[in-house]
Formats: sequence, structure tokens, C-alpha cells
Amino acid sequence: MDYTSPMSRIIAIANQKGGVGKTTTTVNLSAALASMHKRVLLIDLDPQGNATMGCGIDKHQVEAGIFEVLVDAMGVHDASRKSPENGCDVLPANSDLTAAEVELMNMEQREQRLHQALEQVREDYDFILIDCPPSLNILTLNAFVAADSVLVPVQCEYYALEGLSALLETIDGVRESVNPQLAIEGLLRTMYDGRNRLGVEVSTQLVQHFGEQVFRTVVPRNVRLAEAPSHGISIMQYDRTSRGALAYLALAGEILRQLSRAARPEDPASASDKASPQQETAQETAQEPIQEPGQEPVLETEGAADRQPVPGSGTADTAFSDAEHLDVGAPDEAAPTVDTHKGRTPSISEQASVRPDTESADG
Repeated sequence: MDYTSPMSRIIAIANQKGGVGKTTTTVNLSAALASMHKRVLLIDLDPQGNATMGCGIDKHQVEAGIFEVLVDAMGVHDASRKSPENGCDVLPANSDLTAAEVELMNMEQREQRLHQALEQVREDYDFILIDCPPSLNILTLNAFVAADSVLVPVQCEYYALEGLSALLETIDGVRESVNPQLAIEGLLRTMYDGRNRLGVEVSTQLVQHFGEQVFRTVVPRNVRLAEAPSHGISIMQYDRTSRGALAYLALAGEILRQLSRAARPEDPASASDKASPQQETAQETAQEPIQEPGQEPVLETEGAADRQPVPGSGTADTAFSDAEHLDVGAPDEAAPTVDTHKGRTPSISEQASVRPDTESADG
């Protein structure tokens, strides 16, 4: 992952395979970042307009949106709308965007249209998230040219791996031709079910092949995540204590922590002020809570859930202001447990059945 860009960051959420969680990730990640008091613009670049509907905006009533920005050169602020439900600005889309593909083919610098529009407003936002269509067309190309990085949701199943190579080749092509700074923000494992052996194996393969490019955060298969869009709100407003909400809060926190580390100065003056490894160890030890003998450890996500307001008691702007420290770790990195009664190591399927509830399929 490349986090050398300034705090204002444009992230395209893309995968040419449909149904892997692109729109779900865009809507809920934007709401999670907004809940941490970040200025967020969500761009719906999919003619289906699902991200628009998921933010509480009726796509059938849209008078100006991303089509007007791309084709008519309308200003982003003039075409965007506020989403009180998600706490972010939205550049909406509907079926009119299908015609934009034809219109753009006859324009000069057609792949630069979105980039030129966003350069005018980039400094007004901390994050700009682009929900790409499930295809590698001129709209997706516009997103790649405008973006600093690409976040790739990957469903933990075999066919998701098949299409991943084609997407990465496209990103490499864009990097070599029109956007040399385009980076991979990370691969996000979605719809994960630890009780499914194939899901565990695909997750393991992703980590083996892509290493640190895979986010530690894993989004579980969650009923609440599937229900939230029908109400026109994100999971943060629908059920902020669900495992799906905690997963996207952890993802937002993981991205913010990486940006924070990259923003730290590395000049000699700052390097001399760094604490020694012994001092850092002492500081970490001092911050750790004291645990009485025999007391069961408390999961970090459980403690975070206990700190959340009661659902419906606040908006996205006030909830989870300290949630960037959440961490829903990768389940496949856990060390295998030993069955002391039978003196053997459980199989991978048996381990999956006792994993933390962040991997549960239940809501």
C-alpha cells in the first residue's frame, strides 16, 4: 500500500466482478469515516445508482449528478447533495449515466474528465470515495485516472480470484500510461464466513500471494449489512453495534492509521526525538489494562461495542469519534489451537467453528 499522498485522498472502490460488496463498502466506509469527523464525498459512478439510494437519495428524483459533471462540466459542488443519514456529500447517479459512456467517446481527454472536476474540490474533503461499476469501461477508467489508490473488495470464493488478475493488469496499465501514482489501497475480504472451508482457503491464499496488500480487517457475512440498504441508510445508522458496523469502523481506522504513519516526518530532527525500543515497550506496557488472575480477556471489538450509543440516539457526525482504533484482525492469521484432551491439532474446519464472532454469518 502506498500512503505517501496527502491526507486528502481519492479512493476508487472497484472490482469488475459484481456482487462482491463494492457499493456496500463505499456506503459504509464513507459513513464510518464521516462518524470520525472526516469530510467525505461519495461519488456514485455506477448507472444502477445503488450507492445513491443507499445514502437516502432517490435516484429517480436526481436533477443533477455525476452525468452533468462528466458530460456538461458542471461543478462538483453544484451537482452534489448532502446525505444527512450518512453525514457525507454525495454525487448521485442514475440510469442517465449509461448515456455518458457514449457521450464521452467523442470527447477529447475523455479519461481525464473526472480528474479535472475533482482537482477543483479536492482540498474541500479529507476522503473522496468512488463507487465504480462492475466492468472495466470508460467510467472505471475515469475513476482510476482521478484516484490516488484502488480498494478492491474480494469475496472469499474461487471465482473472485479468477477476475482479480484482470483488474490488477488494468491498474498496471493505467499506472504505466496516464496515472503513475495510482496505488493499491488494499484488498478487502468481504462476505467472509469462517464456517466455510472454501472461504478460509481463499482468504489464506490472498494473504500468501499479496501479503501486506491485504487489509487485516475482514468483513463478515452479516444480515444487518444486507438489510440496511433497503432503509436508505448505512449500517452505522441501522445497527451500529452489529459485527458489520464494527468491521467497517475497523477498516476506516486501519486506513487512517496507515495515513497517520505516512504523515509522520522522517527528517533527522524528528528521528532523534523517537523513543528507543525499550521506552516504547515501557509505554505500551503502561497503557495496557491490568488484568486480574483468572479474569477473562476482553476483546477490543467488544469493548468498542459497549461504548457505542444506543441505536437511533445520534447521527453519523457524533457516533464513533474514537473508533479509528478498532481492529478486526484477519482470522486466518490466528495460530492453531491444540486439543489438550486428544493431543492433536484441530483441522482448519474445526478451527473455523470456534473463531471469534466477527466471522459469524448471523446478524
